Amino acid sequence: MKFQLLLGSLFSRIKVRHWWIGIFFWLALVAPAQASVILRVAIERGVNQVKVGSSTTAIVKDSTGRTLGQLPAMSSFNAQTIPGGVALDRWQSGLFWIEPTGDGFVYIGDRWYRGRTLVVPTDKGLDVVNWVDLEEYLYSVIGGEMDAGWPPEALKAQAIAARTYALYKRNEQRNNPTYDLGDSPDRWQIYKGVISESPTIYDAVDATAGKVLTHNNEIILSVFHACSGGHTENVEDVWGNPLAYLRAVQDYDQNISACNWERTFTSDEISSRISGVGNVKDMIAEVLSPFRSVKTLRIVGDKGTRVLKGEEVRTALRLRSTRFNITRGANGSFVLQGLGFGHGLGMSQWGAYNLARQGANHLQILGHYYQGVALTPIKTK
Repeated sequence: MKFQLLLGSLFSRIKVRHWWIGIFFWLALVAPAQASVILRVAIERGVNQVKVGSSTTAIVKDSTGRTLGQLPAMSSFNAQTIPGGVALDRWQSGLFWIEPTGDGFVYIGDRWYRGRTLVVPTDKGLDVVNWVDLEEYLYSVIGGEMDAGWPPEALKAQAIAARTYALYKRNEQRNNPTYDLGDSPDRWQIYKGVISESPTIYDAVDATAGKVLTHNNEIILSVFHACSGGHTENVEDVWGNPLAYLRAVQDYDQNISACNWERTFTSDEISSRISGVGNVKDMIAEVLSPFRSVKTLRIVGDKGTRVLKGEEVRTALRLRSTRFNITRGANGSFVLQGLGFGHGLGMSQWGAYNLARQGANHLQILGHYYQGVALTPIKTK
């Protein structure tokens, strides 16, 4: 089924560049030549059908690389599962490539993206994967992770951290036959396609192109978060395993309202999120980090007790952070007053904002939040 698409004034906002598709199976810091790196970003996973299209005429290819035909510009088509493969418009194949001509964008679901599209069946349905140049991927990510109006040095720090994180995850997923990353912030980075792009973001990405953070010649896990509430954490106090570069440091985000929060839970609300405890009688912060984040939270109910540890404390109760105090409120409720937004590891985005406003450059910002790291050019094999 065919649908008409509208781009409106989108093209006037987008930096159009020619891009080259290639496959690099693994990254290593072994050669001096800079090269293009392609990321495989899963936009949809395990769906029965999805709309796809292109802003320009698109070439459709099958799994062998044979050209099947063309999709007209500015129209979308339903790709859907069939026994043994995928159906797209009038074609059926084991998988489909959709490659826009010229400087076109691809359409997946309800958004426009750079690069090309792979539609591939899995045992759970269809995976729809955007194959995109790393630097052009960052044009979207940085605009999703930070406000484009923030200080340029903060945006540059974010660009290097996000590039490093993407390549770390790419290496981690090297045995995944379909994708390197997803597009959601719960596990990956915010990736909304070209709608997040802007000139200030282009400048930050281009100014740091090909630069990543390494420790002992290895790309680091350069995690970041919105704000810590005054002090970041040591990684072992959140995720269990120590890393030499993710150490607790003073933060500079105390003046940010989003870093101060309060949540009130009734007993029933906690019971609905924490199974097996029944009617909740008490919540006890049993173990704290050196910077007063809750490492172990004991929830006591009339049917059992549950102990939450590390990041589970935040995710199970859907809290902004694990740095909070507990008091009892009206009608037996539990009041949590907290600081911070996110896991509290690595770079604080609001901290980077404030440091940049105080005159720190992007290297000083990164060196503060990631200890003992080096800035290294990407080299590929």
